[in-house]
Amino acid sequence: MENQKPWLKLYPAEIPHDIISDERPLHYYLEQSALEFPTKIAIHFLGKEITYSDLYNQSLKLANYFQELGLQKGDRVSIMLPNCPQAVISYYGVLLAGGIVVQTNPLYMERELEYQLKDSESTFIITLDLLYPRVSKMKALTNLKHIIVTSIKDYLPFPKNILYPFVQKKQNQMVVKVEHQGETHLFKKIMELARPTVETHKYIPYEDIALLQYTGGTTGFPKGVMLSHENVATNTKMCSMWMYKCKRGKESVLGIIPFFHVYGMTTVMNLSVMQGFKMILLPKFDPTDTLKTIEKLKPTLFPGAPTIYIALLNHPEIQKYNLSSIECCISGSAPLPIEIQEKFEKVTGGRLVEGYGLSEASPVTHANFIWGKRKKGSVGVPWPSTDAAVLSYERGGIAEPNELGEIVIRGPQVMQGYWNKKEETEATMKDGWLLTGDIGYMDDEGYFYIVDRKKDMIIAGGFNIYPREIEEVLYEHEKVKEVVVAGIPDPYRGETVKAYIVLKENQQATTEEFNEYARKHLAAYKVPHIYEFREELPKTAVGKILRRALIEEEKEKFKNAN
Repeated sequence: MENQKPWLKLYPAEIPHDIISDERPLHYYLEQSALEFPTKIAIHFLGKEITYSDLYNQSLKLANYFQELGLQKGDRVSIMLPNCPQAVISYYGVLLAGGIVVQTNPLYMERELEYQLKDSESTFIITLDLLYPRVSKMKALTNLKHIIVTSIKDYLPFPKNILYPFVQKKQNQMVVKVEHQGETHLFKKIMELARPTVETHKYIPYEDIALLQYTGGTTGFPKGVMLSHENVATNTKMCSMWMYKCKRGKESVLGIIPFFHVYGMTTVMNLSVMQGFKMILLPKFDPTDTLKTIEKLKPTLFPGAPTIYIALLNHPEIQKYNLSSIECCISGSAPLPIEIQEKFEKVTGGRLVEGYGLSEASPVTHANFIWGKRKKGSVGVPWPSTDAAVLSYERGGIAEPNELGEIVIRGPQVMQGYWNKKEETEATMKDGWLLTGDIGYMDDEGYFYIVDRKKDMIIAGGFNIYPREIEEVLYEHEKVKEVVVAGIPDPYRGETVKAYIVLKENQQATTEEFNEYARKHLAAYKVPHIYEFREELPKTAVGKILRRALIEEEKEKFKNAN
């Protein structure tokens, strides 16, 4: 199966067609930035600042401590932290020690945590004091040997570090006290005890696994995506090349997207470390705090998700804040409504372009040009060294331009496979191509368009209906803040179309109003049969709306009613 790569004709001269790998492990780039920018601020966290030299030394200290505890090359270490300095130190500390990072969502409950720890066979975990009661129960259930505990206050400036326990008690009705003893270790104590000397596995083969990135698991059990040093490093380089106007050592990146999500890991943490940028970290997304942070600290880059941009645009006082420092943003993790793109660019004066990717590709494979030709509704063109095609549903093989099919990817950022899941790997990887499960097409110039997830397609009365098309129409309604469309069980049509809508503040609407609006813009068979107005929609930690959670909810209702 060959593809002609028509998109390369559109590349600006500044973007090379291919990546030349220097075959270095990920932690090499932290060492280089520490040598080149020792006194430059690497992390700004709620007023606390850490230089690149400090970041490297603290990562080495943690690596040294890991090795003293017996960590061997290839051992898995779970990192269960929000965006904070400890998350970055832990990530690079694990890699420097020769371990494999297992990114773990801090929102996981015991059942989810137990599954991931067992599946990855993690022997170490780094977590927050608040999560310690939950995590400590895993010692008896999994292979976990050591728990390293930190607190947000460990990296807060004075007097926030003194006040934090009182705030914590008020918000959570608890303060967790953990002692540095036995198999429980305090992060703060490690930084006092350990030496920044370690056998760093500096020349670890770059094809070795660096990361197990667990997929969302909205259907079935989550799978551990095996990403090598090469996968992640080359994808980070692709990101650097795409943002070619950004100056090495000069930019500031707003880090709201969680690092335990592969998109935040690559476009904020690894990109910043590789290029000597400053990371401005927020441990959770709050629209007001985000607007204040942008005005005060003036980040130039702002990777995000559509729900983040939507929440900011709907903030009642957005006009009060100066957001003009924002120069470019790549939106990922979910489709970006055209209306949101246009509004955000008008408010900031910067460029917001939609990209596309998936955990299995480290994650980015496509994006619109930030300073070149872009097309509305398109996820853009493949990145350097990346090949993409559409497999025709009708004929098999590569589809013609504008013909619908499944999007497939090939490139150095594509995973090695799923951890301990040979059958699932073979079903997803065919002849070197990654089958994405996304339905779309490529136009004559090589721009790709995602119509929907293969699993999300609705078949109602024999018609194939793609939720994204309906969502785009409903997002244009002036009263809509957020919307998601799903196929729900229907005894007559098999499935029927339902729209879940969150209205903008102080707005009211009726089903009849939306039905009339939809009929003006959509073919009759695509018009939602049911509308439900909600205060909020279920989302992942990165802000991706959980369509599957709504579908499961509807299936349960249908089963109980019958």
